[in-house]
Amino acid sequence: MSIDHHLRDKLKALKLSGILHSLDVRVAQTQNGEIGTLEFLHLILQDELERRAAAAAAIRIKRAAFQEEKTLEGFDFGALPRLKPTLIRDLATCTFIDRRESVILYGPTGVGKTHVAQGLGHMACRQGYRVLFTKVSKMLRSLLAARADQTWEKAIRRYIAPDVLILDDFGLQGFTQHQGEDLYEIVSERAMKASTVITSNRPVQDWLGLFPDPVMAQAVVDRLRQNAHLVVIEGDSYRSRYRPGAVAEAKETKKGHE
Repeated sequence: MSIDHHLRDKLKALKLSGILHSLDVRVAQTQNGEIGTLEFLHLILQDELERRAAAAAAIRIKRAAFQEEKTLEGFDFGALPRLKPTLIRDLATCTFIDRRESVILYGPTGVGKTHVAQGLGHMACRQGYRVLFTKVSKMLRSLLAARADQTWEKAIRRYIAPDVLILDDFGLQGFTQHQGEDLYEIVSERAMKASTVITSNRPVQDWLGLFPDPVMAQAVVDRLRQNAHLVVIEGDSYRSRYRPGAVAEAKETKKGHE
């Protein structure tokens, strides 16, 4: 179908030019008798709604600043037999976000904690939530710089505002006094108001020793644990399975045992 330029102009003026992407198909379906006039209108508007939803989700995913494009659909649960897929899939419904609950993913290096965290964040973006992913060390460096140039108030709002804040690699090293204060500010502002997803190589009970001030440490840890789902991920390194040559090595090992 040749689209009249007057129709294009009118759709553009109404901010409905996205309809043009599927208009030819829907008109052809109508002309062939596959759909009626009212169904045509319903479908053409549904196409536009879906296009807008996909575009909005893409923007949220970009703004989330994920380290990598990781989804739960791409996670190999078979690599970690002790991790129950149903537990992660329950979290993927994002009802924990509506309940302002948090998630703590704990386990050794390389078992897929960051992949799962980003997968949950990706799912949240698709469901309309604002998400921000950051390494804890990177966040604390940015807040330190903000203290120096007097933009701390604005900078810390970036981490308080999202519906879901993903703090990756929590507790790799101890915190300074200023870092402890920044974490306390973020955690206390978000507690019971928004969801936080944390990955850590350390068990929660070891977090207290990371802070120079024991009172502040207790306040931060208590708030992080409050209403949090603790997911322990154990097993062989998930990451090593996907390094170059790993598949070939696995085949050779299997062959040698046959």
